[in-house]
Amino acid sequence: MTSPASFFAKSAVADPTLPAATEANVLWFLPTHGDGHYLGTSHKAREVSLGYLRQIAQAADQLGYFGVLIPTGRSCEDSWIVASALAGLTERLRFLVAVRPGLLSPAVAARMTATLDRISGGRALINVVTGGDPVENKGDGFFADHAERYEITAEFLDIYTRLLKGEDVNFEGKHFKVEGGKLLYPPVQQPHPPLFFGGSSASAHDVAARQVQKYLTWGEPPAQVAEKIRDIRARAAALGREVTFGVRLHVIVRDTAAEAWAAADDLIRYVDDATIAEAQKVFSRMDSEGQRRMSALHGGRRDKLEVAPNLWAGVGLVRGGAGTALVGDPETVAERLKEYMAVGVDTFVLSGYPHLEEAYRFGESVLPLLPRAAGTGAPGVVTNHRGPFGEIIGNAIVPEARRVSAS
Repeated sequence: MTSPASFFAKSAVADPTLPAATEANVLWFLPTHGDGHYLGTSHKAREVSLGYLRQIAQAADQLGYFGVLIPTGRSCEDSWIVASALAGLTERLRFLVAVRPGLLSPAVAARMTATLDRISGGRALINVVTGGDPVENKGDGFFADHAERYEITAEFLDIYTRLLKGEDVNFEGKHFKVEGGKLLYPPVQQPHPPLFFGGSSASAHDVAARQVQKYLTWGEPPAQVAEKIRDIRARAAALGREVTFGVRLHVIVRDTAAEAWAAADDLIRYVDDATIAEAQKVFSRMDSEGQRRMSALHGGRRDKLEVAPNLWAGVGLVRGGAGTALVGDPETVAERLKEYMAVGVDTFVLSGYPHLEEAYRFGESVLPLLPRAAGTGAPGVVTNHRGPFGEIIGNAIVPEARRVSAS
Protein backbone atom coordinates (compact mmCIF):
# COMPACT_ATOMS: atom_id res chain seq x y z
CA MET A 1 0.00 0.00 0.00
CA THR A 2 1.19 3.49 -0.81
CA SER A 3 1.00 6.32 1.69
CA PRO A 4 -1.38 9.25 1.08
CA ALA A 5 1.57 11.59 0.55
CA SER A 6 3.22 9.39 -2.07
CA PHE A 7 -0.06 8.84 -3.87
CA PHE A 8 -0.86 12.54 -4.11
CA ALA A 9 2.66 13.28 -5.31
CA LYS A 10 2.20 11.04 -8.35
CA SER A 11 -1.50 11.75 -9.05
CA ALA A 12 -2.18 12.88 -12.59
CA VAL A 13 -4.56 15.56 -11.37
CA ALA A 14 -2.50 16.81 -8.42
CA ASP A 15 -2.12 20.58 -8.50
CA PRO A 16 0.38 22.34 -6.23
CA THR A 17 -1.95 25.37 -6.09
CA LEU A 18 -4.72 23.21 -4.59
CA PRO A 19 -3.75 21.71 -1.23
CA ALA A 20 -4.54 17.99 -1.14
CA ALA A 21 -6.86 16.53 1.46
CA THR A 22 -5.01 13.92 3.50
CA GLU A 23 -8.11 12.38 5.08
CA ALA A 24 -11.77 12.26 4.19
CA ASN A 25 -15.26 11.80 5.57
CA VAL A 26 -17.58 9.49 3.62
CA LEU A 27 -21.36 9.80 3.73
CA TRP A 28 -23.96 7.44 2.29
CA PHE A 29 -27.46 8.20 0.91
CA LEU A 30 -31.00 7.44 2.02
CA PRO A 31 -33.10 6.81 -1.14
CA THR A 32 -36.36 8.45 -0.05
CA HIS A 33 -37.37 8.81 -3.71
CA GLY A 34 -37.12 5.07 -4.44
CA ASP A 35 -34.67 2.21 -4.73
CA GLY A 36 -34.18 -1.00 -6.63
CA HIS A 37 -31.88 -3.16 -8.72
CA TYR A 38 -32.45 -1.36 -12.02
CA LEU A 39 -32.99 2.21 -13.20
CA GLY A 40 -36.01 3.30 -15.21
CA THR A 41 -38.28 0.40 -14.27
CA SER A 42 -40.44 -0.94 -11.45
CA HIS A 43 -39.03 -4.45 -11.99
CA LYS A 44 -37.51 -5.64 -8.69
CA ALA A 45 -38.08 -2.17 -7.28
CA ARG A 46 -38.13 -1.79 -3.54
CA GLU A 47 -40.66 -0.04 -1.31
CA VAL A 48 -39.05 2.80 0.60
CA SER A 49 -40.56 2.29 4.03
CA LEU A 50 -39.32 3.54 7.37
CA GLY A 51 -38.18 0.01 8.08
CA TYR A 52 -36.04 -0.11 4.95
CA LEU A 53 -34.59 3.35 5.55
CA ARG A 54 -33.78 2.23 9.10
CA GLN A 55 -31.88 -0.76 7.70
CA ILE A 56 -29.75 1.49 5.49
CA ALA A 57 -29.14 4.07 8.21
CA GLN A 58 -28.16 1.46 10.79
CA ALA A 59 -25.91 -0.29 8.28
CA ALA A 60 -24.18 3.00 7.48
CA ASP A 61 -23.82 3.68 11.20
CA GLN A 62 -22.28 0.27 11.88
CA LEU A 63 -20.00 0.34 8.82
CA GLY A 64 -18.45 3.65 9.82
CA TYR A 65 -19.91 6.15 7.37
CA PHE A 66 -19.74 9.71 8.64
CA GLY A 67 -23.37 10.43 7.86
CA VAL A 68 -26.18 10.13 5.33
CA LEU A 69 -27.61 12.58 2.82
CA ILE A 70 -31.40 12.73 2.74
CA PRO A 71 -32.59 14.22 -0.59
CA THR A 72 -35.21 16.91 -0.97
CA GLY A 73 -37.95 17.78 -3.45
CA ARG A 74 -41.46 16.66 -4.28
CA SER A 75 -40.19 13.28 -5.50
CA CYS A 76 -38.88 12.53 -1.98
CA GLU A 77 -40.22 11.92 1.48
CA ASP A 78 -39.58 14.95 3.70
CA SER A 79 -35.95 14.93 4.82
CA TRP A 80 -36.54 16.52 8.23
CA ILE A 81 -39.20 14.03 9.26
CA VAL A 82 -37.09 11.10 8.07
CA ALA A 83 -34.03 12.38 9.95
CA SER A 84 -36.09 12.88 13.10
CA ALA A 85 -37.47 9.34 12.84
CA LEU A 86 -34.00 7.82 12.41
CA ALA A 87 -32.00 9.93 14.86
CA GLY A 88 -33.09 7.82 17.82
CA LEU A 89 -32.41 4.59 15.94
CA THR A 90 -28.75 5.35 15.23
CA GLU A 91 -25.76 6.21 17.40
CA ARG A 92 -23.08 8.19 15.57
CA LEU A 93 -24.56 8.81 12.12
CA ARG A 94 -24.96 12.43 11.02
CA PHE A 95 -27.95 13.55 8.95
CA LEU A 96 -27.46 15.93 6.02
CA VAL A 97 -30.89 17.55 5.56
CA ALA A 98 -32.02 20.37 3.30
CA VAL A 99 -33.06 23.90 4.03
CA ARG A 100 -34.80 25.55 1.08
CA PRO A 101 -34.47 29.36 0.97
CA GLY A 102 -37.68 30.74 -0.45
CA LEU A 103 -39.79 27.81 0.68
CA LEU A 104 -39.12 28.29 4.39
CA SER A 105 -38.52 31.32 6.53
CA PRO A 106 -34.99 31.63 7.96
CA ALA A 107 -36.29 31.87 11.53
CA VAL A 108 -38.39 28.70 11.23
CA ALA A 109 -35.46 26.93 9.55
CA ALA A 110 -33.17 27.97 12.41
CA ARG A 111 -35.57 26.51 14.99
CA MET A 112 -35.84 23.27 13.01
CA THR A 113 -32.07 23.08 12.71
CA ALA A 114 -31.45 23.65 16.40
CA THR A 115 -34.10 21.10 17.35
CA LEU A 116 -32.71 18.38 15.09
CA ASP A 117 -29.19 19.09 16.32
CA ARG A 118 -30.33 18.91 19.94
CA ILE A 119 -32.42 15.73 19.72
CA SER A 120 -29.68 13.97 17.73
CA GLY A 121 -26.90 15.02 20.10
CA GLY A 122 -25.12 17.26 17.62
CA ARG A 123 -25.50 15.13 14.49
CA ALA A 124 -27.20 17.59 12.15
CA LEU A 125 -25.61 18.71 8.88
CA ILE A 126 -27.35 21.26 6.67
CA ASN A 127 -27.65 21.13 2.89
CA VAL A 128 -28.62 24.54 1.49
CA VAL A 129 -30.64 23.91 -1.69
CA THR A 130 -31.67 26.77 -3.97
CA GLY A 131 -33.76 24.56 -6.29
CA GLY A 132 -33.09 24.27 -10.02
CA ASP A 133 -36.42 23.08 -11.45
CA PRO A 134 -38.72 26.05 -12.18
CA VAL A 135 -41.74 23.77 -12.72
CA GLU A 136 -41.35 22.10 -9.34
CA ASN A 137 -40.64 25.45 -7.68
CA LYS A 138 -43.86 26.92 -9.06
CA GLY A 139 -45.77 23.91 -7.79
CA ASP A 140 -44.40 24.80 -4.35
CA GLY A 141 -45.46 28.42 -4.76
CA PHE A 142 -41.94 29.70 -5.44
CA PHE A 143 -41.62 31.80 -8.63
CA ALA A 144 -38.16 33.37 -8.34
CA ASP A 145 -35.83 33.06 -11.32
CA HIS A 146 -32.23 31.81 -11.16
CA ALA A 147 -30.65 35.13 -10.18
CA GLU A 148 -33.33 35.91 -7.61
CA ARG A 149 -32.96 32.50 -5.98
CA TYR A 150 -29.33 33.20 -5.18
CA GLU A 151 -30.19 36.66 -3.85
CA ILE A 152 -32.78 35.01 -1.63
CA THR A 153 -30.27 32.38 -0.52
CA ALA A 154 -27.71 35.00 0.46
CA GLU A 155 -30.22 36.98 2.56
CA PHE A 156 -31.65 33.79 4.05
CA LEU A 157 -28.24 32.56 5.18
CA ASP A 158 -27.38 35.91 6.73
CA ILE A 159 -30.46 35.78 8.98
CA TYR A 160 -30.37 32.02 9.56
CA THR A 161 -26.73 31.80 10.67
CA ARG A 162 -26.99 34.87 12.89
CA LEU A 163 -29.97 33.36 14.68
CA LEU A 164 -28.16 30.05 15.16
CA LYS A 165 -25.19 31.93 16.62
CA GLY A 166 -27.52 33.38 19.27
CA GLU A 167 -27.81 36.91 17.91
CA ASP A 168 -30.91 39.06 18.13
CA VAL A 169 -31.70 39.78 14.51
CA ASN A 170 -33.28 42.79 12.87
CA PHE A 171 -32.99 42.62 9.11
CA GLU A 172 -34.55 44.36 6.14
CA GLY A 173 -33.43 43.33 2.68
CA LYS A 174 -34.87 42.93 -0.79
CA HIS A 175 -36.50 39.57 0.00
CA PHE A 176 -36.72 39.24 3.81
CA LYS A 177 -37.69 41.44 6.72
CA VAL A 178 -37.21 40.29 10.33
CA GLU A 179 -37.90 42.25 13.49
CA GLY A 180 -36.70 40.99 16.85
CA GLY A 181 -35.67 37.57 15.60
CA LYS A 182 -34.29 35.30 18.31
CA LEU A 183 -33.52 31.61 18.82
CA LEU A 184 -34.22 30.49 22.39
CA TYR A 185 -32.81 26.94 22.17
CA PRO A 186 -29.31 26.89 20.65
CA PRO A 187 -27.89 24.03 18.58
CA VAL A 188 -25.37 21.64 20.11
CA GLN A 189 -22.75 22.36 17.43
CA GLN A 190 -21.25 25.81 17.69
CA PRO A 191 -21.55 28.28 16.15
CA HIS A 192 -24.01 26.16 14.13
CA PRO A 193 -24.14 22.84 12.24
CA PRO A 194 -21.93 22.90 9.11
CA LEU A 195 -23.54 24.27 5.96
CA PHE A 196 -23.17 22.28 2.73
CA PHE A 197 -24.04 23.99 -0.53
CA GLY A 198 -23.80 23.23 -4.25
CA GLY A 199 -24.13 25.11 -7.50
CA SER A 200 -22.07 25.59 -10.63
CA SER A 201 -22.97 29.14 -11.66
CA ALA A 202 -20.95 32.22 -10.77
CA SER A 203 -23.75 33.27 -8.41
CA ALA A 204 -23.53 29.94 -6.61
CA HIS A 205 -19.76 30.17 -6.30
CA ASP A 206 -20.12 33.61 -4.77
CA VAL A 207 -22.57 32.35 -2.14
CA ALA A 208 -20.28 29.41 -1.39
CA ALA A 209 -17.25 31.67 -0.94
CA ARG A 210 -19.11 34.05 1.36
CA GLN A 211 -21.41 31.99 3.51
CA VAL A 212 -20.93 28.21 3.71
CA GLN A 213 -18.41 25.76 5.11
CA LYS A 214 -18.60 22.94 2.54
CA TYR A 215 -19.01 23.33 -1.21
CA LEU A 216 -20.51 20.15 -2.68
CA THR A 217 -20.32 19.40 -6.40
CA TRP A 218 -21.76 16.56 -8.41
CA GLY A 219 -19.27 14.02 -9.71
CA GLU A 220 -17.68 15.70 -12.68
CA PRO A 221 -14.23 14.51 -13.83
CA PRO A 222 -11.48 15.50 -11.36
CA ALA A 223 -10.02 18.18 -13.65
CA GLN A 224 -13.41 19.94 -13.86
CA VAL A 225 -13.87 19.66 -10.11
CA ALA A 226 -10.42 21.20 -9.67
CA GLU A 227 -11.48 24.22 -11.75
CA LYS A 228 -14.45 24.81 -9.45
CA ILE A 229 -12.32 24.43 -6.34
CA ARG A 230 -9.73 26.86 -7.66
CA ASP A 231 -12.39 29.50 -8.37
CA ILE A 232 -14.15 29.18 -5.00
CA ARG A 233 -10.88 29.13 -3.06
CA ALA A 234 -9.85 32.38 -4.74
CA ARG A 235 -13.22 34.03 -4.06
CA ALA A 236 -13.16 32.92 -0.42
CA ALA A 237 -9.53 33.98 0.11
CA ALA A 238 -10.38 37.48 -1.12
CA LEU A 239 -12.90 37.63 1.74
CA GLY A 240 -10.52 36.17 4.31
CA ARG A 241 -12.45 32.89 4.42
CA GLU A 242 -11.75 29.24 3.79
CA VAL A 243 -14.15 26.72 2.27
CA THR A 244 -13.79 22.94 2.22
CA PHE A 245 -14.99 20.69 -0.60
CA GLY A 246 -17.03 17.56 -1.24
CA VAL A 247 -18.18 15.46 -4.20
CA ARG A 248 -21.51 13.69 -4.67
CA LEU A 249 -21.11 10.40 -6.58
CA HIS A 250 -22.59 6.97 -7.12
CA VAL A 251 -20.40 3.89 -6.81
CA ILE A 252 -20.53 0.44 -8.39
CA VAL A 253 -17.95 -1.75 -6.66
CA ARG A 254 -17.37 -5.45 -7.30
CA ASP A 255 -14.47 -7.81 -6.66
CA THR A 256 -13.19 -7.39 -10.22
CA ALA A 257 -13.38 -4.61 -12.79
CA ALA A 258 -15.19 -6.90 -15.23
CA GLU A 259 -17.89 -7.65 -12.67
CA ALA A 260 -18.28 -3.95 -11.86
CA TRP A 261 -18.70 -2.91 -15.50
CA ALA A 262 -21.17 -5.75 -16.04
CA ALA A 263 -23.14 -4.46 -13.04
CA ALA A 264 -23.14 -0.95 -14.54
CA ASP A 265 -24.55 -2.26 -17.80
CA ASP A 266 -27.10 -4.31 -15.90
CA LEU A 267 -28.25 -1.27 -13.92
CA ILE A 268 -29.60 0.33 -17.13
CA ARG A 269 -30.73 -2.86 -18.90
CA TYR A 270 -34.37 -1.69 -18.85
CA VAL A 271 -33.63 1.90 -19.90
CA ASP A 272 -34.71 2.36 -23.51
CA ASP A 273 -34.25 5.33 -25.82
CA ALA A 274 -37.79 6.61 -25.19
CA THR A 275 -37.19 6.65 -21.42
CA ILE A 276 -33.90 8.51 -21.89
CA ALA A 277 -35.54 11.09 -24.14
CA GLU A 278 -38.37 11.64 -21.66
CA ALA A 279 -35.95 12.12 -18.75
CA GLN A 280 -33.68 14.44 -20.71
CA LYS A 281 -36.69 16.55 -21.70
CA VAL A 282 -37.42 17.10 -18.00
CA PHE A 283 -33.80 17.99 -17.28
CA SER A 284 -33.71 20.50 -20.16
CA ARG A 285 -36.42 22.63 -18.57
CA MET A 286 -34.25 23.22 -15.52
CA ASP A 287 -32.17 26.37 -15.13
CA SER A 288 -29.52 24.59 -13.04
CA GLU A 289 -26.00 25.02 -14.40
CA GLY A 290 -24.97 21.90 -12.50
CA GLN A 291 -27.68 19.83 -14.20
CA ARG A 292 -26.63 21.21 -17.59
CA ARG A 293 -23.05 20.13 -16.91
CA MET A 294 -24.18 16.67 -15.81
CA SER A 295 -26.28 16.19 -18.96
CA ALA A 296 -23.44 17.43 -21.16
CA LEU A 297 -21.21 14.60 -19.97
CA HIS A 298 -23.27 12.00 -21.85
CA GLY A 299 -25.41 14.10 -24.21
CA GLY A 300 -28.28 11.64 -23.82
CA ARG A 301 -26.24 8.94 -25.57
CA ARG A 302 -25.45 5.54 -24.14
CA ASP A 303 -22.46 4.74 -26.38
CA LYS A 304 -19.88 7.00 -24.66
CA LEU A 305 -20.65 6.77 -20.98
CA GLU A 306 -17.15 6.47 -19.50
CA VAL A 307 -16.41 10.21 -19.33
CA ALA A 308 -13.15 9.87 -17.36
CA PRO A 309 -11.24 6.81 -16.15
CA ASN A 310 -13.78 4.63 -14.28
CA LEU A 311 -16.26 7.55 -14.17
CA TRP A 312 -19.51 6.37 -15.78
CA ALA A 313 -22.37 8.71 -16.69
CA GLY A 314 -25.05 6.06 -17.20
CA VAL A 315 -26.99 7.00 -14.06
CA GLY A 316 -27.57 10.48 -15.45
CA LEU A 317 -29.43 9.14 -18.48
CA VAL A 318 -32.57 8.94 -16.36
CA ARG A 319 -31.70 10.40 -12.95
CA GLY A 320 -31.48 14.10 -12.23
CA GLY A 321 -28.79 15.61 -10.05
CA ALA A 322 -25.83 13.34 -9.38
CA GLY A 323 -25.52 11.29 -12.54
CA THR A 324 -22.06 9.72 -12.49
CA ALA A 325 -20.68 6.63 -10.80
CA LEU A 326 -17.21 5.35 -10.08
CA VAL A 327 -17.06 1.80 -11.42
CA GLY A 328 -14.42 -0.79 -10.63
CA ASP A 329 -12.78 -3.10 -8.16
CA PRO A 330 -12.17 -1.77 -4.62
CA GLU A 331 -8.55 -0.74 -5.16
CA THR A 332 -9.34 1.15 -8.37
CA VAL A 333 -12.32 2.98 -6.89
CA ALA A 334 -10.20 3.98 -3.89
CA GLU A 335 -7.52 5.34 -6.22
CA ARG A 336 -10.07 7.39 -8.15
CA LEU A 337 -11.45 8.86 -4.92
CA LYS A 338 -7.92 9.81 -3.94
CA GLU A 339 -7.59 11.69 -7.23
CA TYR A 340 -10.38 13.95 -6.00
CA MET A 341 -8.62 14.23 -2.65
CA ALA A 342 -5.48 15.30 -4.50
CA VAL A 343 -7.23 18.51 -5.60
CA GLY A 344 -8.67 19.26 -2.17
CA VAL A 345 -11.85 17.18 -1.78
CA ASP A 346 -12.23 15.97 1.82
CA THR A 347 -15.83 14.74 1.78
CA PHE A 348 -17.63 12.18 -0.37
CA VAL A 349 -21.40 11.70 -0.46
CA LEU A 350 -21.96 8.33 -2.11
CA SER A 351 -24.77 6.05 -3.15
CA GLY A 352 -25.36 2.85 -5.12
CA TYR A 353 -28.11 0.48 -6.14
CA PRO A 354 -29.71 -1.08 -4.20
CA HIS A 355 -28.55 1.22 -1.44
CA LEU A 356 -28.49 -1.33 1.35
CA GLU A 357 -26.36 -3.85 -0.52
CA GLU A 358 -24.02 -1.26 -2.05
CA ALA A 359 -23.51 0.37 1.35
CA TYR A 360 -22.08 -2.94 2.51
CA ARG A 361 -20.05 -3.56 -0.64
CA PHE A 362 -18.39 -0.17 -0.48
CA GLY A 363 -18.19 -0.07 3.31
CA GLU A 364 -16.48 -3.43 3.61
CA SER A 365 -14.18 -3.23 0.59
CA VAL A 366 -13.34 0.44 -0.09
CA LEU A 367 -13.71 2.34 3.19
CA PRO A 368 -10.74 0.46 4.73
CA LEU A 369 -8.60 1.63 1.79
CA LEU A 370 -9.27 5.33 2.39
CA PRO A 371 -7.50 7.61 4.88
CA ARG A 372 -10.57 8.66 6.82
CA ALA A 373 -10.97 11.48 9.29
CA ALA A 374 -10.83 10.64 12.98
CA GLY A 375 -14.50 11.50 13.49
CA THR A 376 -15.65 8.64 11.28
CA GLY A 377 -16.86 5.47 12.95
CA ALA A 378 -17.14 4.54 16.58
CA PRO A 379 -14.87 6.36 19.04
CA GLY A 380 -11.75 4.29 19.60
CA VAL A 381 -12.74 1.70 17.00
CA VAL A 382 -11.18 1.35 13.56
CA THR A 383 -14.19 0.07 11.63
CA ASN A 384 -13.75 -3.18 9.67
CA HIS A 385 -10.31 -3.87 11.21
CA ARG A 386 -11.47 -6.03 14.11
CA GLY A 387 -12.27 -9.71 14.06
CA PRO A 388 -12.79 -12.51 13.77
CA PHE A 389 -14.55 -12.24 10.42
CA GLY A 390 -16.62 -14.90 8.76
CA GLU A 391 -18.02 -18.15 10.09
CA ILE A 392 -15.81 -20.22 12.36
CA ILE A 393 -14.43 -23.10 10.30
CA GLY A 394 -15.53 -26.53 11.51
CA ASN A 395 -16.86 -24.94 14.72
CA ALA A 396 -13.26 -24.64 15.92
CA ILE A 397 -10.93 -22.70 13.59
CA VAL A 398 -10.90 -18.91 13.38
CA PRO A 399 -10.62 -17.75 9.73
CA GLU A 400 -7.32 -16.16 8.80
CA ALA A 401 -7.30 -12.48 9.73
CA ARG A 402 -6.91 -10.20 6.74
CA ARG A 403 -6.19 -6.63 7.70
CA VAL A 404 -6.23 -3.83 5.18
CA SER A 405 -4.30 -0.64 5.88
CA ALA A 406 -5.28 2.75 4.46
CA SER A 407 -3.18 3.70 1.45
